[in-house]
Amino acid sequence: MDTQPVAQALLDEAVALAREAGQLTLEWFRSADLVVDEKGDGSPVTAADRAAERLIRERLAATHPGDAIVGEEEADVEGTTGRRWIIDPIDGTKPFTHGVPLYCTLLAFEDEHGPAIGVIDLPALGETVYAGRGLGCFCNGVRAHVSTREHLWGSYLTTSGFDYWDERALSATRESGMYMRTWGDGYGYAMVATGRAEAMVDPAAAPWDVAPMPVIIGEAGGRFTDFTNTVTIDGGNGLATNGILHAEVLGIVSR
Repeated sequence: MDTQPVAQALLDEAVALAREAGQLTLEWFRSADLVVDEKGDGSPVTAADRAAERLIRERLAATHPGDAIVGEEEADVEGTTGRRWIIDPIDGTKPFTHGVPLYCTLLAFEDEHGPAIGVIDLPALGETVYAGRGLGCFCNGVRAHVSTREHLWGSYLTTSGFDYWDERALSATRESGMYMRTWGDGYGYAMVATGRAEAMVDPAAAPWDVAPMPVIIGEAGGRFTDFTNTVTIDGGNGLATNGILHAEVLGIVSR
């Protein structure tokens, strides 16, 4: 990854924008009036998803005209500047609709040097994990770093669920001695970036699900790749670790 630092002001703007959108989702969180619709692919979507993405898109169109925008709920906006914003208004819509407070708003920014900014805002927890290329990773203003654990045994591995796991990978993970939990979606990556878990596994992931992670995990001292060990958000899956255990965990989950 390029180490050219991104502007601090741009990182601050992205954090503020993700937090604003996250706060908006709380208007629907645990509401008896929440209506859950089904998209063409069978996944759920709510008014909160749509409203949060619309807010971010409107702000970006006003402040960064010409930048490309990609989001989960609306069509892509082609850009002219070579810069791109990637939005997931609610990462973890299923937990959101069940009143689970681990959902998050994700925002990422790429420039001519590559991934530049990543934000994971957890509005129901009052926690934001964010990073700018060359600026470090932070959680609510405090510097964040991955764990330094060197052994799989006793490490924590988290995932959004075991539906998409291969049975061989599940068996191998159990045998490794790692504790397996389902603190998933963006929250799992936040756990790794702040040293509270050693690995987050995403067997099935769209680009907007993982767009902030190369910067966040990298600036926290860890490693993010797909299951082929490539640093990309387009691999269809994702793995974040503290870096020390990356090869071992990758060898297990990519079976």
